[in-house]
Amino acid sequence: MIRRFLGSRALRKFSRDKLALVSLVVILLYLGVAGAVGFFGFIDREDTTDRIGPDNQVGWFETPTVEQRIHALEFYLDQIDGALGRRDPAKALAAIDFFGLRLASTDPDEVGETLDEVAEPFDELYEVLEEDAFDDDPANEERLGDVEEGILGMFVEPEGGAGRFRRLALAFGTDRQGRSILLRALYSIKVAVQIGLVSALISVLIGTLLGGAAAFFGGWVDAAVVWLYSTFSAIPYIVLLMVLASMFLGSSYEGTLVPVYVAFCSTFWIGPCRVIRGEVMKLRELEYVQAATAVGFGRMRVLMKHVLPNTTHLMFINFSLLFIGAIKAEVILSFLNLGVKNEPSWGVMINQSRQEVISGFMWQIGTATFFMFALVLAFNVLSDALQDAFDPKHV
Repeated sequence: MIRRFLGSRALRKFSRDKLALVSLVVILLYLGVAGAVGFFGFIDREDTTDRIGPDNQVGWFETPTVEQRIHALEFYLDQIDGALGRRDPAKALAAIDFFGLRLASTDPDEVGETLDEVAEPFDELYEVLEEDAFDDDPANEERLGDVEEGILGMFVEPEGGAGRFRRLALAFGTDRQGRSILLRALYSIKVAVQIGLVSALISVLIGTLLGGAAAFFGGWVDAAVVWLYSTFSAIPYIVLLMVLASMFLGSSYEGTLVPVYVAFCSTFWIGPCRVIRGEVMKLRELEYVQAATAVGFGRMRVLMKHVLPNTTHLMFINFSLLFIGAIKAEVILSFLNLGVKNEPSWGVMINQSRQEVISGFMWQIGTATFFMFALVLAFNVLSDALQDAFDPKHV
């Protein structure tokens, strides 16, 4: 059967579609990242919640403004000053760790002396910036560079793999809490793929079985299925999702992905059910189905073995459509605080970036939107290619 599939005309047609193959590669990359995060722990949840540096730090290809540079220096000074004020300053200084970035010395006297040396010129630059007079003196840029060298020189960058991992984490900047935007976006791939796979798989399975049974058996079975999906379709889609998701508020399942799965699977099966029902209505009248019934095969066997396998192309198409539909719906629910709760997702990132957008910081919302856009676009292209290649009417 596998050899027959690999040599099929549909697969050859699909392999000639270069855009579809590129989309397939993109999807496989996303699945690879999801597997690396979910099964191998390449990025764990703590990596997405740990502070890696100053808040609202820009990504690698954007030059930080003077305000952002001074704000970053102020953050490091506050961390050192706060540690020196603790009961055990040596221990507090040793505990300063931003993804491997540590102080070169943990001796309170030595650190305090260095801090006094850089604090005064920093305060002067801060006052100049507050007075909007930084650009009036070209020497201020050189002074800022010297202050940066003095403050950042108190820290030691990690080497080897830890250093590369830190640079990767800072590639897309940090959010309002100093967390890595890129690590949160990569971790969100795992959440998106998990939600998409589970929701699409269960929804297609339910829709296929109900739609196939309704069309093949007819009578009260068909009437019951039609009434069921007509009732669900009469309720506005987003309202139904919100109601189903909010049912779990205050329960032991709140904060897990169970409410998301229930909300999506309870609504997404309607599309596949309608499509499969229409297709089975045509298939049940074909000669091979009539012949199978005439020789004495049971109706359930005919449905499962001879009818539903010929709707596989529709299952694939609906699966890909529901996969991206679940991802987009999760973003909406999470933006409304009804979706993912205790871990990062693209919807959570967009929700948390609202205040950043107001202040002109676009890195978090831009990163989440880009990652979601690339995956959704790839699945849309792949869905069209699958329909063109495997739909018997197109072949």
